[in-house]
Amino acid sequence: MTVDVKICGCTTPEAVAAARDAGAMFVGFVFYPPSPRNVSPARARELMAEAGAIAPLSVAVVVDADDETLAGIVDTLAPPLLQLHGEEPPERVADVRARFGLPVMKAVSIGGEADLARADGYAEVADRLLFDAKPQPGGLPGGNARSFDWKLLGGRSWAKPWLLSGGLNADTVGEAIATAHAPGVDVSSGVESEPGVKDPAKIREFCAAVRDNVA
Repeated sequence: MTVDVKICGCTTPEAVAAARDAGAMFVGFVFYPPSPRNVSPARARELMAEAGAIAPLSVAVVVDADDETLAGIVDTLAPPLLQLHGEEPPERVADVRARFGLPVMKAVSIGGEADLARADGYAEVADRLLFDAKPQPGGLPGGNARSFDWKLLGGRSWAKPWLLSGGLNADTVGEAIATAHAPGVDVSSGVESEPGVKDPAKIREFCAAVRDNVA
């Protein structure tokens, strides 16, 4: 068994290089101005080039972005994967996927059992799913160091690949994988020294913890 790792919210070439060297499959770039991890598409392209990152794959993370914003990101960065982390309904996910010809990962906010029902609709139109903790009212949609009850996912299965996010770090990721039976994990604040500042050592520790806890 292998577990895919995504290091999200990278803002420096050192973070991208650390993710690459530690074996992460994805690095996420956040295109959402309220976030402390926000970068421009041009800067994201520079970060990949500066880090010499042939792998991992870049993921463009957006929140309820319009077509003009998405077009600018796609034209500049040419990401192999788009991540929709807002309130986009399934119809919007399908439209983005068709309009831009790229695979789409849809984030689903989880606060309790009832929230999982929404995932079925997204699984029909998205290429991947990401389960994150439901944010506090008025808070950022992700990167909040908040977790949810991982047992909610333990007995579930979806036809599409999925990642677990929310409150993960090197100390908690092993339990999270075992409890949720997660085939992939996503981390942001759990590998930072302060909001928006990735710590290469913590990235390495996180990826090592994933490897150590996969049978």
